[in-house]
Amino acid sequence: MRTVEAEGRVADAPATNWVDRFAPEWARPWLRLSRADRPIGTWLLLIPCWWGLALAIATTGAPTLRDLWIAAACGIGAFLMRGAGCTWNDLTDRDIDAGVARTRSRPLPSGQVSPKGALAWLVAQSLVAFLILLTFPPLAITLGIGSLALVAIYPFAKRFTWWPQVFLGLAFNWGALLAWAAHAGSIGLAPLLLYAAGIAWTLIYDTIYAHQDKEDDVLIGVRSTALLFGANTGRWLAGFLVLAVLLILAAILIAVDGAPARAAALAGRAGFALHLGWQIRNLRIDDHARCLALFRSNRDAGLILAGGLALAALL
Repeated sequence: MRTVEAEGRVADAPATNWVDRFAPEWARPWLRLSRADRPIGTWLLLIPCWWGLALAIATTGAPTLRDLWIAAACGIGAFLMRGAGCTWNDLTDRDIDAGVARTRSRPLPSGQVSPKGALAWLVAQSLVAFLILLTFPPLAITLGIGSLALVAIYPFAKRFTWWPQVFLGLAFNWGALLAWAAHAGSIGLAPLLLYAAGIAWTLIYDTIYAHQDKEDDVLIGVRSTALLFGANTGRWLAGFLVLAVLLILAAILIAVDGAPARAAALAGRAGFALHLGWQIRNLRIDDHARCLALFRSNRDAGLILAGGLALAALL
């Protein structure tokens, strides 16, 4: 039987992922570098965009064909920018990744892609994403360009702070602001509150994720909220859950008028809260397989809220 390393498959990629099953062999290292074989990150980058767009529509009126393009462009952009961000992350972390069991099979430390090739791939993905961004209004374009600073800083955060998950949250939830601006042409308090709620959500899911690597992180000397919280992780995550749902509540009350629309948005918020509560109750911080499964389930948590906000936008 061939090993994961012999096949070139990344260790934590689902065995049935589409890249390793269907992509041409020459394309697989590049798609693996972009994490296309692990799509959960694209979802977690995209979902706050859809939150922001739906809440903006609920505030200003019925959706238009332009909003359909914004939703689709956010999906394409999330795929490309998540790929570019992961490529940048792997370039900066290639020596660290080589010393971690879960990551040493990634394309750069395993030698499937060279650093120069990865840099070229980073530029190519970023340029296509920029062309899509240019179809948005000026404020959204400015916000999109501004997000690059957060993307650039994130890989280094674990070297100087116990809270790298905050930096991930700042970058991954930026789409809530960008998509709101793409629809409304401005920024207000409601999208800022939604953005802050997304950061609290990221602290939940990425702390769960980071518990997979804590033993290696100690040996290597990098930091995370998983190491900081330790056995008290559940209490910390419960606090972030309360913060997230309160911020979402405030955003909805500010942005959504009308009883039916507000009820739909609040129902989405309730489902989101229940899902996160289920994750925290079922978390076992030393069970790596469970941590990964719970982390991946955040796609569903985020889509529940997105569904409630989308229904509110239609009412």
